Amino acid sequence: MSSNAHNRDVIVYVVSDSAGDTGDLVVRAAAAQFHPIVPQIRRAPFVTDEAALAKVVELASGNGAIILYTLVLPHLREAMVRLGEGSSVETIDLLGPLIHSLEQKTGIPSRQEPGLNHVLDEDYFRKVEAVEFAVKYDDARDTTGIKKADIVLVGVSRTSKTPLSMYLAHKKYKVANVPLVPELKPPDELFAIPKERIIGLSIGVHYLNVIRKERLKALGLPDSASYATAERIERELAYAKEITDRIGCFTMDVSHRAVEETASIIMERIRGS
Repeated sequence: MSSNAHNRDVIVYVVSDSAGDTGDLVVRAAAAQFHPIVPQIRRAPFVTDEAALAKVVELASGNGAIILYTLVLPHLREAMVRLGEGSSVETIDLLGPLIHSLEQKTGIPSRQEPGLNHVLDEDYFRKVEAVEFAVKYDDARDTTGIKKADIVLVGVSRTSKTPLSMYLAHKKYKVANVPLVPELKPPDELFAIPKERIIGLSIGVHYLNVIRKERLKALGLPDSASYATAERIERELAYAKEITDRIGCFTMDVSHRAVEETASIIMERIRGS
């Protein structure tokens, strides 16, 4: 077999006392430097004893594979070193040296708990899922999200519904928001979910008038448009109050409130419901 052919047949065993996601990602990142050659990645996750390690080493020895391991437990790392040396299998310890260095620098022993990074991954993916949810169900483009949401924000235009949705999404809440416009019938879904999940956003007429005028200027439009007139705003706010009163939901005034402050009040309200 030529050297080139041999390289194309590289097999890497990813051994872990957790799911093995970290090792898998590292192998793929390294392999990207050898495109189009793609090594075969074979996972051995949730390894708990030396017998399981010995089995992987035996397989790797039989096909000339490399072993990359992310073992948190010291006795498993020591066993892997011993087994690898005894079988002339190349083994790469991804976590051990770094854990040792961190222990030396901090003076604190590691927790030796496999899977802690997986908990962080789950947290991260829940946040991503919530952000994607907020984008999909922004401005009631798809009203089916109302029934799936943890929080539904309702209010007239420019009451910070979208910024609030995104902020709350980063706190892992799935948020849908619905604009209340006199000319549009509110979605039926608003009256089919628990009112505790709905938050009404109100705002002062003068404050909203200033915000809307600035918005029109930013769009290159005259600030005299009906969208920014006090009469139009009063009509919209009266309509919005009529809807939130029908729902019976909690309503808060967002005038002069930062998004973070409003979100904090909403989260406290939701947690207590």
